[in-house]
Amino acid sequence: MPSIFTRIIRGEIPAEKLAEDDRYLAFLDVRPIRPGHTLVIPKQETDYIFDLDDDLLGGLLPFARPVARALQAVCPCPKIGIMVAGLEVPHVHVHLVPMNSLGDLNFAHASPADPAELARLGAEVRRNLGQA
Repeated sequence: MPSIFTRIIRGEIPAEKLAEDDRYLAFLDVRPIRPGHTLVIPKQETDYIFDLDDDLLGGLLPFARPVARALQAVCPCPKIGIMVAGLEVPHVHVHLVPMNSLGDLNFAHASPADPAELARLGAEVRRNLGQA
């Protein structure tokens, strides 16, 4: 059975996509722990990050970097935190989280996002990526 992320890649489930190429996808999390919380995934469905081949693993952060920079421009913060937990969905994903303190990387803060706010934020991030 395909993961929820594979279903997003296929367009079966809507998502506020920020960036995409033939190997990766970045989209806003619908249960963000902070505004701008973004997931970056390889399109290849693999459960564990260290099971990715070297090429796919090596390209993940370079793909995420411009997304993180655009997020930081839209969601002013000292840093974009990055986390790989890997337990909640059996598909590799990197969390990019605008943060002001280490406590901002707490998944206990997750709550459903307003779809209109996701659309507004997504449009602003894409503008900062030059993809409006």
